[in-house]
Amino acid sequence: MFIRFVFYGLLGWVTEVVYTGAADLLKGDWSLRGFTFLWMFPIYGLGVLGERVHDSIRQLPWMVRGLIWLGLIWAVEYSSGWLLRELTGTCPWDYGYSVFSIHGFIRLDMAGDWFLAGLAFERVHDWLDRLFFRVYQGTE
Repeated sequence: MFIRFVFYGLLGWVTEVVYTGAADLLKGDWSLRGFTFLWMFPIYGLGVLGERVHDSIRQLPWMVRGLIWLGLIWAVEYSSGWLLRELTGTCPWDYGYSVFSIHGFIRLDMAGDWFLAGLAFERVHDWLDRLFFRVYQGTE
């Protein structure tokens, strides 16, 4: 479980850096400044807990699963943002108080991104299961 926690934490960091760099490109900024926050490592690492959720919902239609992931991701994003603000006085990803932001912790206009991220997580989880099965079986 620890190895998977570290894997999800690192994968989240890398994905966020690429995502934010690509967002700069879409704005015409060729500097491609990708970034993340150190706080995100344990938050992304919590993805390991989503493996049990995935196992219990995998028989549902993809649309339903995507909505479940969206809700869970928003719940984690909101609660971790709130907790960080309470503990440190700030939330690193403060989205402000625009029409699409809820208390600065989540953005409603990112629903599609998180919906797809949840479905992508399922593929990563299945790949890790196959990888670890091979490792434990001593095969390649």
